[in-house]
Amino acid sequence: MIDKLLNIAGQFDLEGNIAEIKPLGEGFINDTYVVKTEGDAPDYILQRKNHLIFPDVPGMMDNIKAVTEHIKKKVADPMRETLTVIPAKDGNLYVKDGENFWAVCLFIPETTSLTRAESPEQAYQGGLGTGRFQALLADFDQPLNETIKGFHNIRWRFRQWDETIDADPVGRVAQLKEEISWIESRRKEMLDFWSLVEDGTIPMHVTHNDTKISNVLFNKVDGSMLCMIDLDTVMTSTSLNDYGDAIRIYANTGAEDEKDIDKVELDIEMFKAYTEGYLHERKASMVQSELDHLAFSARYITFEQVLRFLMDYIDGDRYYKIAYPDHNLVRTRAQYKLLQSMEMKYEQMREVISSK
Repeated sequence: MIDKLLNIAGQFDLEGNIAEIKPLGEGFINDTYVVKTEGDAPDYILQRKNHLIFPDVPGMMDNIKAVTEHIKKKVADPMRETLTVIPAKDGNLYVKDGENFWAVCLFIPETTSLTRAESPEQAYQGGLGTGRFQALLADFDQPLNETIKGFHNIRWRFRQWDETIDADPVGRVAQLKEEISWIESRRKEMLDFWSLVEDGTIPMHVTHNDTKISNVLFNKVDGSMLCMIDLDTVMTSTSLNDYGDAIRIYANTGAEDEKDIDKVELDIEMFKAYTEGYLHERKASMVQSELDHLAFSARYITFEQVLRFLMDYIDGDRYYKIAYPDHNLVRTRAQYKLLQSMEMKYEQMREVISSK
């Protein structure tokens, strides 16, 4: 394997000689490696991009290149405050090896990342990260490739949902009347929200689409937010999706697959901290319709996740990896409890936003 990695890395336009290549992280979607070089040459990140999740890897790499080049023109330290894509020697942004695609970016030294926000200060820094990323790209006007079809588009999700319910491929629908009613009772309000995106009332921007804290890179010296990483899902949508998905993760008192749903609720202090950081960077470039629907976006994205987990359970668990037979149903119920908590605290969430 090491000879293969050396061969692939050697096809990129790297400085210096390669000293070693070693794995980095857990690799749930992509396989990631650190490429160490000799002497004073920089180090690099080598990734095998999952073409099953991202069927248009060339389009994805074009997106990443476009947004990072835009950011570099606006920041004080362009080599540290965003990713730097390293092209292959043939000029492409990737190397193809059979069905596999590989890409390289510059390794940013003296940085660290977190797997979970453990304090309001960490949530605040995460909010700064998402908000700054969006603010830097608020005037980005190039078209981006749709690398994942229908991502966060609830009209598209409902089409998938209806088809799955009708097919009932593994015979689970009859036992899920209550859970299915959770989805159907909120169908209209979710589609009404998405209609505001479709008709332009809520504008479209560059979105990161995976705003968990592990995708924020922190300065190792002082713990401050440095930049957003893992840009594979960058596309065009409403920037509210990034905020809503972050709240779903940062402000959840339980795990996404928490079996004891009594442990699951919206932590309003974490919500306040993330929102303060986000709006500190982003508010100046937002229009009123975005601010008016910011709190609802957390409900929208959490609802979408309830739908997707339940739909996958009905479909025979074909999309999400499961650790036990009812894993997707457990996820569904945990996310639904979080959604209920958001609905109960909705006016409080709105008040927090209006006060910032």
